[in-house]
Amino acid sequence: MTGTTGGPLTAEAPAETPRPGRWLALAVLALAVLLVAVDATVLGLATPFLSEDLRPSGTQLLWIGDVYSFVIAGLLVSMGSLGDRIGRKKLLLTGAVAFGAVSVLNAYATSPEMMIAARALLGVAGATLMPSTLALIRNIFHDPKERSLAIGIWGAMASAGAAVGPVVGGFLLGHFWWGSVFLINLPVMAVLVLVGIKLLPESRDPSPGPWDLLSVVLSMTGVIAVVYAIKEGAAHGLRWEVAAAAAVGVPALVWFVRRQLTLSSPLLDMRLFHGRGFSGAVLADLLTVLGLSGMVFFLSQFLQLVQGRSPLEAGLAELPAAVGAVTAGLLAGRAARRFSVRSVVAGGLGAIGVALAVLVWLKTDTSYPVLGAVLLVVGVGAGFSFTVTADVILSSVPKEQAGAASAVSETAYELGAALGIALLGSIVTGVYRDFAVPAGVPSAAAAEARESLGGAAESSAALPPAQGADLLASAQEAFVDGLQIASGVGAVVLLATAVAAWFLLRGQRLEEGYGG
Repeated sequence: MTGTTGGPLTAEAPAETPRPGRWLALAVLALAVLLVAVDATVLGLATPFLSEDLRPSGTQLLWIGDVYSFVIAGLLVSMGSLGDRIGRKKLLLTGAVAFGAVSVLNAYATSPEMMIAARALLGVAGATLMPSTLALIRNIFHDPKERSLAIGIWGAMASAGAAVGPVVGGFLLGHFWWGSVFLINLPVMAVLVLVGIKLLPESRDPSPGPWDLLSVVLSMTGVIAVVYAIKEGAAHGLRWEVAAAAAVGVPALVWFVRRQLTLSSPLLDMRLFHGRGFSGAVLADLLTVLGLSGMVFFLSQFLQLVQGRSPLEAGLAELPAAVGAVTAGLLAGRAARRFSVRSVVAGGLGAIGVALAVLVWLKTDTSYPVLGAVLLVVGVGAGFSFTVTADVILSSVPKEQAGAASAVSETAYELGAALGIALLGSIVTGVYRDFAVPAGVPSAAAAEARESLGGAAESSAALPPAQGADLLASAQEAFVDGLQIASGVGAVVLLATAVAAWFLLRGQRLEEGYGG
């Protein structure tokens, strides 16, 4: 809210007394974010061990990997709105208990079907955590400068979790069975619940209106069906089930939007998107994750299957991105106030775009200092841009609607990740599958090698040494060729998003602190 001069209306918005224990409460929320981020990345490392034990089919393995993010994406808006209604603390702590309980079900799954169901239930629990944490920050920290720092710490924990996941997973898989990557959730969730009961304040919308169940069904159906259609269409082409999913998802989302515009108490207030700052920040998040996700998804494979690093070494190699994101996230609010929101966001996105452009010259033997520098720049750019856009999204809505606004922000991340892995993944896969198989390689081994780089590593190990080495080298070259093209596309997306953010966030400012 601004006056005629564009400055904050501090006289009309008197300072609220800072809440005692707010930084300890933030530590509890950061713990929840850290855990969800770790859980999102740790499964990738466990997949080979899980496959050996449960023997899933190729389709089942895809569902084990994807269903968690499908369910989270579909439920975020509904859960954010539910938290606004029943209380964000209540939803967060209930979700945390459920997350811990379902983690045990994941760890001890005895069949692919049980694992898919357990991952889906974990997605339901995960969908309660992320919007609740960000919404509680909006309500715990009344001073805008303190809130910016709190959001920076929140974002830093998400970045740290994504990087720590492979390191923790690599260690656990080296010493225990694959289920251990899920059981680490239990002590963290126990601390979160026990400490959160005492430290977290309850907050909710004082007059929320009823929770519209038809809107919940439309939101979940529309998002899950559209994400599924995008991912499956990119991976396997336009098949009947892809067309059917799109035919269900798109009308459901259109109906959802129209229904929100007619309800007196909508699940998601569509008027939030009328604000250029809010809609610009959401769009920037979606496109940034889209451009980045392909690199993040395939870089772990590059480090392990092309450059021969162990899972733990690959996890450690990716740490510069987390270091950069954590550092920039903590400085982002101060930088946005000193310069401007649009310069920090656009500058961060531009830096990521340039770093991705460097990967166009990636080779199988590219030295680590180059990769480390690229990851550091990507982390710094993401830390600045994501922290400031989260601050813009939260501060441009009334605090009663913080849950719904947080959920929109998180949904943009999930949709961006789904689109990015689908579109950029299809580029890598398309280039990879056309690689030239050396003469004399049996057709069965060649077919397995063309399925994935992991398949090429397995099939080459069963061939005579010289022939196997030639097959693997050819597959690795093709994978790197695909990664180069995907990085180039990602760079174009990020640079275009930087330009769009420069115009969409024009005049946008973060609120000043009560003291000045």
